[in-house]
Amino acid sequence: MSEWDIKKLHILRTLREQGTVTATAEVLMMTPSAVSQQLSNLAKQLGVTLLEAHGRRVRLSDAAHLVLRHAEAVFAQLERADAELTGYLQGEAGEVRIGAFSTAVPALVVPAVQQLRRSHPALEVRVREAEAAEAYELLSAGTVDLALSLAAHAPSARDPKFALLPLLTDPLDVALPAGHPLAAEPGLRLADLAHEPWIFGGSGPWSEITTAACEAAGFVPEQAHSAAGWTAILAMVEAGMGVALVPRMAAADRRAGVVMRILSADQPRRHVVAAVRRGAEEGPALARVLAALRDVANARPAG
Repeated sequence: MSEWDIKKLHILRTLREQGTVTATAEVLMMTPSAVSQQLSNLAKQLGVTLLEAHGRRVRLSDAAHLVLRHAEAVFAQLERADAELTGYLQGEAGEVRIGAFSTAVPALVVPAVQQLRRSHPALEVRVREAEAAEAYELLSAGTVDLALSLAAHAPSARDPKFALLPLLTDPLDVALPAGHPLAAEPGLRLADLAHEPWIFGGSGPWSEITTAACEAAGFVPEQAHSAAGWTAILAMVEAGMGVALVPRMAAADRRAGVVMRILSADQPRRHVVAAVRRGAEEGPALARVLAALRDVANARPAG
């Protein structure tokens, strides 16, 4: 296969445009002898005659025109590659992989991706739903570039592997059946629900968050039913099977037969953080995604 030298092809194209070796040398800031030598080497590499004598000048051979016809496609592709690389270096292009817990996907990640599609369409975001512990395992293994988790379940801020970036404080509201005697109670406190049957996960982050919030209010919740997904939890609340703490980020799953009450006196909260491998937050593409997530988080109503 012939050796195609981009630099020498550029000289040949410039000669076609300028018409003479002297003019080509001036444009490229080379000596005429250097131009001639480079073109002679290119002819040897390709195994064809590129220049033909024409009086005191030279002109391009038919083989040279054939070479340049194909070279133009190469130059065009290199221009596209250069533009794409510039976009990548400026954070306009590239790929960022996000691992996020379930409620963060519709509440934070999807709006951020929609925003980025409008502002940076060449930046591709891939999303993977993952619980808190798994998200950090994926991040550590390099499977994702960014993990959305809860501060209570994040590694220590002193962990050298990760940089933790606060995103959002998410209030926890109480879900009651629409006909519950306390559904319209003014100034409802979490302690008022101490004797209610509770619905929350059997283990994992949400179980710990619910029990910790109730214990801070002075009681241990009686777990009547166990479920991990908000669809199941809210369906049971609607059926009058118990009450539940629900993060405001999950309010989109709310059902018609469920009343959401804000616990203004002793409002429990959870803190959402973004985590990246330490140092990676300076990467332009990742910084764009983090900025979009912050925009979405800041646009949410304050709790």
